Amino acid sequence: MVPARVAAFCAVCALRVVLATVYFQEEFLDGERWRNRWVQSTNDSKFGHFTVSSGKFYGHKEKDKGLQTTQNGRFYAISARFKPFSNKGKTLVVQYTVKHEQKMDCGGGYVKIFPADLDQKNLNGKSPYYIMFGPDICGFDIKKVHVILHFKNQYHPNKKHIRCKDWEKHFLDTSAPSDWNSELDGDWQAAMLQKPPYQDGLRAEGIDQDVWLHQKMQSASYLLQHDLSEFENIGAIGLELWQVRSGTIFDNFLITDDEEYAVKFGKATWGETKDPEREMDAIQAKEELKRAREEDDEEMLMGKFLGRDGRSSQFHRRDGL
Repeated sequence: MVPARVAAFCAVCALRVVLATVYFQEEFLDGERWRNRWVQSTNDSKFGHFTVSSGKFYGHKEKDKGLQTTQNGRFYAISARFKPFSNKGKTLVVQYTVKHEQKMDCGGGYVKIFPADLDQKNLNGKSPYYIMFGPDICGFDIKKVHVILHFKNQYHPNKKHIRCKDWEKHFLDTSAPSDWNSELDGDWQAAMLQKPPYQDGLRAEGIDQDVWLHQKMQSASYLLQHDLSEFENIGAIGLELWQVRSGTIFDNFLITDDEEYAVKFGKATWGETKDPEREMDAIQAKEELKRAREEDDEEMLMGKFLGRDGRSSQFHRRDGL
């Protein structure tokens, strides 16, 4: 079975009057120096470890390097600090890319924005955060994009469901080979194949467009005097999540108050590498499918040689015949 592969470009914004400032930007382009900027939590000895990698398929081997989860069935916690700021009266853009190379059956792909007093070494699921944003997938029940804001000691999730639909993962190739004989060879077992990746021009519902946090909420009178998306002491960004299967890559982190800069940055990073990445992924998928079919053919031939009961077949010529 070919693993499902998904790449998505994520951006979250709050509409304000802008003065161009880049608060945080990370592309992992300087080798192992990322370890000087990012701190992995030691709160739990069982936390999974991150590495920096461009993965199995990519558009550019160096530009596509990002933080990758490496161990199955683990919680992960890592963060990076920057100069604290307030976004009061300003645009706030939080933007990053996330690529699931594995079959994502259950795991988070979201980021969290933290106050400046975050204890990075003890980062865990109970660490207070300002914003949680990004895709979350677990089984058939949970496939959504989270947008959660902290306000007056409470977390307020988005009420509108933003479905994390990427693409149909598999389809059945039910056609048998032309030389297949059901009476001799048995019933044809259709191979499970991956549906061609990146369908519909990479337009994943709920992810291909910006998610706007700044909205007028007439139903709650106490919100009319406050703004859920304004924070006084923003100072860290991090990944605090669970993954059943590891392999997700996080890259091209950006926090800015300049929407135009964010668009240009997105085009210069994921925008330039997504098409070559798509081509490499498609080539690898075809090669894996070819190898899988060759292995099936070898097993089928071996089965015929050994006989249907699994024992070696033998032809014995009697003398005189």
